[in-house]
Amino acid sequence: MISFAAQRPFLIAGPCGVESPDQLAQLGQSLIHLPVKLFRAGIWKPRTRPGSFEGMGEEGLKWLADFKARFGIPTAVEVATPAHVELALKYGIDALWIGARTTVSPFNVQDIADAVKGTSIPVLVKNPVNPDVNLWQGAIERFRNSGITELAAIHRGFSSYDHTGPYRNKPNWAIPIELRRRMPGLPIINDPSHIAGRRDLLLGVAQKAMDLGFEGLMIEVHPNPAEAWSDAEQQLTPDAYSALLNELVIRKPSTEDSAARGTLEYYRQIIDSLDAEIVDLIGKRMELASRLGDLKKECNLTAYIPERWQEIVETRTERGKKNNLDANLILHLFELIHQESIRIQTEVMNQSALKNS
Repeated sequence: MISFAAQRPFLIAGPCGVESPDQLAQLGQSLIHLPVKLFRAGIWKPRTRPGSFEGMGEEGLKWLADFKARFGIPTAVEVATPAHVELALKYGIDALWIGARTTVSPFNVQDIADAVKGTSIPVLVKNPVNPDVNLWQGAIERFRNSGITELAAIHRGFSSYDHTGPYRNKPNWAIPIELRRRMPGLPIINDPSHIAGRRDLLLGVAQKAMDLGFEGLMIEVHPNPAEAWSDAEQQLTPDAYSALLNELVIRKPSTEDSAARGTLEYYRQIIDSLDAEIVDLIGKRMELASRLGDLKKECNLTAYIPERWQEIVETRTERGKKNNLDANLILHLFELIHQESIRIQTEVMNQSALKNS
């Protein structure tokens, strides 16, 4: 029985899409000697536009059944409909994953959750294409409510309209971290292939996931990536996959060293104390924001004054630099503080109007 949390890291590898029996045979001969706990392979490919490779369908499932019989590696496929589930179970697929485009639709997820009810097949749920932790959590809960006990989340990054930065999908690490806080004990598998979109960026993303304590990795591997029918730029050869694993540093979530544990606890107590001071100071700042709201109301001033906000950005980022703090961190922090301050001020300024309405 597959257990996503039994041993860290849980490694999933295989091609973006099943293309031929020969492709699978080449991969099996290479991966059987490498640490692979689950062989991933796309059978149905939900492409953005029609006309591109959309998967081999049921014929590919037959090839996967032969692959498992020959090499003994458990298999996993993406499913998007109850019909997909029925076929995957028919051909002995060992695990299912729910794609990012499917996770965004609670109706589709519920249909699939109903289709697996009464089975014990493990299910992995990719994050939705948009950074919505509630959708992600809700999809996982639907499978849990259907009686699936072996569940994991797959972090594959999030689509963005601006496409800035080096990655195909923005990792937005805060989202899987929040999911972990909400669902303690849920294994999280990182998909560096879909985040990076490029072979040369895979190691950095995979290492970040290990640094954050994720339970595993799902990496796309192809015998000849240059000729892959889909996602050619992000797939690795088996040799490159092996090299990546050799470079990867696997971090431990805890230590048995009593001296190190004592030092960790000492630092955490100091951090807790500083955090308490920060929260208290923010509370005092918001009290002043409320007084500002009263004053601005008396003077008939707007809550938002661009010149003042520009001054805050410049002076706070400059002070941050003197404390070796990243300018983006300071900007983001004060954007949140400023937004809350404006909210409080406008609430105070409109109190009498709301009472009279």
